[in-house]
Parts: sequence; structure tokens; C-alpha cells
Amino acid sequence: MSDRIEYGNLKVSKELDNFLRKEVVPEIDVDPENFWKSFEKVLEEFGPRNKELLEKRETIQKQIDDWHVAKKDEGHNHEEYLNFLKEIGYLIDEGEDFQITTQNVDDEIKKVAGAQLVVPVMNARFSLNAANARWGSLYDALYGTDMISEDGGAEKSGPYNPVRGEKVIEFSKSFLDDTVPLSNVSFSEVTGFSVENGTLKVNTSGQATDSLKDQSQFIGYTGDPDSPSGILLKNNNLHIEIQVDPEDSVGRDDPANIKDVVLESAVTTIQDLEDSVAAVDAEDKSLAYRNWLGLMKGDLKESFMKGGEEMTRSLNNDRTYFDIDGNDMTLPGRSVLLVRNVGHLMTNPAILDANGDEVPEGIMDAMFTICIGKHDLQKKGQLANSRTGSIYIVKPKMHGPEEVQFTCDLFARVEEELGLAPLTVKVGIMDEERRTTVNLKECIRVASDRVIFINTGFLDRTGDEIHTSMEAGPVIPKAQMKQQPWINAYEDWNVDVGLETGFRGKAQIGKGMWAMPDEMLGMYENKSMHPEAGANCAWVPSPTAATLHAIHYHQVSVPERQKDLLTRTRANLKDILCIPLLEDPDSLSADDIQAELDNNCQGILGYVVRWVDMGVGCSKVPDINNIGLMEDRATCRISSQHIANWLHHDLCSEEQVIATMKKMAAIVDEQNAGDPEYTNMAPNFDGVAFSAAVDLAIKGRTQPSGYTEPILHSKRLEFKS
Repeated sequence: MSDRIEYGNLKVSKELDNFLRKEVVPEIDVDPENFWKSFEKVLEEFGPRNKELLEKRETIQKQIDDWHVAKKDEGHNHEEYLNFLKEIGYLIDEGEDFQITTQNVDDEIKKVAGAQLVVPVMNARFSLNAANARWGSLYDALYGTDMISEDGGAEKSGPYNPVRGEKVIEFSKSFLDDTVPLSNVSFSEVTGFSVENGTLKVNTSGQATDSLKDQSQFIGYTGDPDSPSGILLKNNNLHIEIQVDPEDSVGRDDPANIKDVVLESAVTTIQDLEDSVAAVDAEDKSLAYRNWLGLMKGDLKESFMKGGEEMTRSLNNDRTYFDIDGNDMTLPGRSVLLVRNVGHLMTNPAILDANGDEVPEGIMDAMFTICIGKHDLQKKGQLANSRTGSIYIVKPKMHGPEEVQFTCDLFARVEEELGLAPLTVKVGIMDEERRTTVNLKECIRVASDRVIFINTGFLDRTGDEIHTSMEAGPVIPKAQMKQQPWINAYEDWNVDVGLETGFRGKAQIGKGMWAMPDEMLGMYENKSMHPEAGANCAWVPSPTAATLHAIHYHQVSVPERQKDLLTRTRANLKDILCIPLLEDPDSLSADDIQAELDNNCQGILGYVVRWVDMGVGCSKVPDINNIGLMEDRATCRISSQHIANWLHHDLCSEEQVIATMKKMAAIVDEQNAGDPEYTNMAPNFDGVAFSAAVDLAIKGRTQPSGYTEPILHSKRLEFKS
């Protein structure tokens, strides 16, 4: 990356500069020279603050490490521990009660509870699929997944299976009966629809007519009112469209000619620049920013081959209907998009400062994503993202209120430099680091006029839990972690604090990812707990999963559930600070330890080999039992920190870890045997990816906050060089 252009004291990659000049600033009121002048000013002001905050993380961590070492033989005293955390500034006193005041927030964020997609923005096809996942076919989601049993001749492989189709239709009509019930009959008895004087009428086989039990749920239609092609219904602020077509291959065999039931699914989507991407240089960042630009301009397209034919994907238009009075009505055709910037830790070689050092990547993300967001703010037409004039940025991996304040100050400064109105940029706070969790109320307070989102990221949060208490002792096996007091208290605490500070009807309270994209029945059976817990959004791994998870928000009225939870006693801080330690390390057999190492090493290798060798930041990786899991840096962080913890406390040896890595590398090679782009790690074990995986485990204890990024970035750059 020697080909650079100098702007003041900045040395900017020519590729990134060309992207800015030729693609970003045309059509918006930003001069490229002024952009770089502003960048330099922002960097001079916030670069030193960024460095100080990172140094404070390390100072606090050393204090905690030293305390645990000093208290090693005394047993854990919670009150003493609590006082110590207050003394070092890890835990700060809460101030008086307050309510957030964020303005100009789209209804999808403040009022509508529903599924939330997270997608790597470096992959244009995935980004478009996610943006277009606002609406999803329930028939397709049921037919193509394990939601519908294959028993009784209902196999999903091969051509259309009418036996399976009947099961899909039965499930869908049962869903309609539960969600938008008719007065006296079931949807399975309906033979036709009509709209009369603004009222939905249904016919049955006996020629009788019926209507909705709650007529207010009918809000529109398409086609002829005497024989509509679409029926638009609404429940819990989410839309349902019953599509009717007697000529359709499915509709012609249905008594009511219903060809599909379409659900409003991914109401919001996070376009991710962080854990799900592998962006290490100007080339990668330009690609990621380019896709975000296409989304904000509305012109992103991606062509690909499918079934021997070239297909082109673009953003969906809005959907048009007649309302109950026959007037034109429009509904959004796409998810409202948020963009997740990187955290405060990493730097990027795309831009060098006056000393020739890489600039903080979080500052670079702020300048570019906000500048690109200006395209949406001035966009005319139906492909707008925010209809309230906001730019939504999710900020991950912040440690405590000072770091949240830094983010808010940075956004305010960028707004000023780019000529945006104050508070245009909204912030989503990822509650995924322990120091943020225990100080969540104060984190929200400093962002009270910008915050639109908090969520629990239990994967990263587990990694930080292990790293923070590394010196306290060996931790329990990973499989036992979700049953620990701290994680349940953490999940409840997030909701409790969010509701206390006025999130109901104003902002999102979110829950984490379902990591098994092929296990949709499992997701359906388990993820209902998220709206029940008071969360008005929860992460899903695919558009199909978004459609299935949408069902849960019809089953539970989140605003009503949140109203009930407002009277609940807040979760206990003592439980949150309960360290998940092994009570008796000797209770683990040698086989138990080896099995845990096998699992952790296989997971690290399966993820890292794609990250380093292919630049894939998130993918479905077969686990040790060949179950596909969505792996990203958060899952890798847990596995690497877990090995590092057991290694540090002598439950295993470095030699054993390396031997296990070699054993598991051969298994990962076998799991990837069908991929022509894959390079085997075994039997030589001399590749960059293998060395990265080993380093993550062996050097995990010394990595800043236990993060994987420093090793992964350096190894990816080594591979690319």
C-alpha cells in the first residue's frame, strides 16, 4: 500500500481516495479536499482520546488480575470484590432516574417489534437479500426447512411435494386462525374473499359469509374488491398479506385460491462492518463502504449465476395497496437499515497519520459511514431508508460510559464537519462487554439524546467474562455457561434498565443471534422467549429465519409485555458479577478436558481458516458434530479465551493444545473437502491460517480484552502480502 496521496499530515491509500472522489462525494455537498481536512481535524482531536481509553482498559484489567492473584487463597468475597471494582472505577455509582429523549426515529425502530437481521455488508448479494427481507413467504419458509416434518411422505427434496405442501398450508391457516381469526369459521373453510364497504367478507363452502372477529385488523387489499388478489391484515403492528391467485400452481388447488401467506419479517437490518467481515486494508474497506453507499443511494445491484442463468438482484420497491376506502396506500418494501461500525480497538493501514501510524478504524468508519448516509438524507423517491432523516449506527465493544461518551462526541464532531444537523446520527449500544453491562444505566444516560438500541450480545459478553476474570481460576465448560446465574441476570438486566430509562415506544431492546441456520424448528421452539422477555427485536441468521421468527411477535404483544415488566424488580448485580468458575477442577476427567479442547480447537480452526485464507468474516461452519453453526469473531473469542483460561490454570498444556489443533485441523480439512478454493492445513501445518488459530489459543490471555482482531488482522494481511 505504498501508493498514497498526502492531505496535510494524512497519507491516504489511493484506492480509498478514488472511491471517495469518484463515488461518495458526487451528488452530495461535500468537497473531497475538505473531507480530508475534516478527517485530519477529527483525528487530531479524537485519536489521543481513543488511545487513552484503550490504555484505561488495560490498566483496569491489570488491577483486576492483580487483585485475583492476591486473593487466590482466600476464597471469593462478593462484597469485598464489589468495593474493589468501585475503587478502581470499574463500577461507578448510578445517578438519578431519567428518560431518553431521542427524536426523529423511524417507527420500525421505536414502535414495531420484529426480527432483526445482521449481515456482512462486504457481500452485496447478502446485503441486498437482507434489505429485501422486510417481507417473506411463509409458505417458502415452512416448506424449505425442518419446521415441517418429513414424516408421512412429506419429504422436501426433489420437485414440489403436494403432501408437504398440504402440511405447509395447514400450518399457515392455523397461524391465521390464531393471529387474525374469523368470527365463526376457520381459514381452512374459506372459499373466497371480497371487500364490501371497507369490510373484509369471506365465503365458505356452505355459501355463508363471515368476517374477521376484529375488523380493525383488515387494513387494505390489492386487485378488484369483489375478488381481491391480496388481503392486507395487521396484528401487533406487523402486516400479513394473504395472496390469492386461481392460476397459480398452489392457488388453483386451494379452496380459497390462496397461493401464499406473506409476513412482514425483518423490520430492521444491521449492515455489518464488524464481527461478520474480514476487512483489513483499503481494498476491503472500500468494498464494504461501496456496498453501504449503494444501499444509501438505492442503486446497489449484484449479478450472479443461478440454475445456469444470470440473475440480478436490486433493492425492492415499496408495496402498494388500496386501503379499506379504496385509496392508494404504500408500505415500505425494505428493512430499515442500520450500519454497525467497528469498535475502538483496531487501526487500519488505509490511512496513516502524521507519524506514519495507522489511524483508528472506528474514526474512519464514523467519517465514511456518516458521509455516505447523507445520500439517503437527500434522496427523493421510494427507496429511502430513513423517512425521519436519521442515520443509524450500531457501536460495538464499548467498555463503560466514558467510551459511549467518546462515541457520541465523535458523532457530534463528524456531524459538524459534514454539515449535518446535530443529533442526525443515532447510536445503538451493544451491551456485550462486562464494564458496559454493570454500568448500563450510565452508558445510556450519556447517549440519552441519540440512543435507539441496546442489545445483549451474549457471545462477546461470554468472551469478556472469561477474559476479565482470567486470574480468578479455571472457568466451567462452555456448554454449562448458559445455565449460570450471571448470564440470566445479564439478559434480564438489559431489559430492566432499558425500560427504566424510557425505551418503551422509543427505542429497541434487542436479543442475540440464533446461530444454527439449518435448525429452524429449534429456533421456532426457543426464540419465542425473546419477545416474552420484553425484547422488541432479536437477531436471526437469514431472511427465512426472519419470517419464522416474525410469528413470535404475532403471538406476543411486546409493548404489553414491556408494560408488565416495568413493575419487575431489576435483576441482581450480585448475580451479574458471579464469576463462572469451576468449583472443583479435579472433577473433570482427562477425557472431559480433551473433549472440550477438541470442540474449541475445531471451532477456532473451522472459522479462522476461512477468515485468513478466503477473507470470509462470517460463515456456516460445521461443528465437531457436523452441525452447521454461524461463526463470527464473537464465537471465536469465546473458544480462544476458554482454551487460554484452562491453559493458564494448568488444566491442559501448550503441547496438548497444539497436538489437538493438529488433530482437529485434519478434521476441518475433511469437512471442507468439497470446496475447490480450500487449502488443507494438514499434514504440514505450515499455513498462515493454522498459525493464527494456534496463536489465538496460546496467546489468548495476553490479547487486549481477549479480542481476536489483532491476530486475525495481522495474519490476513500476511496472507494477502
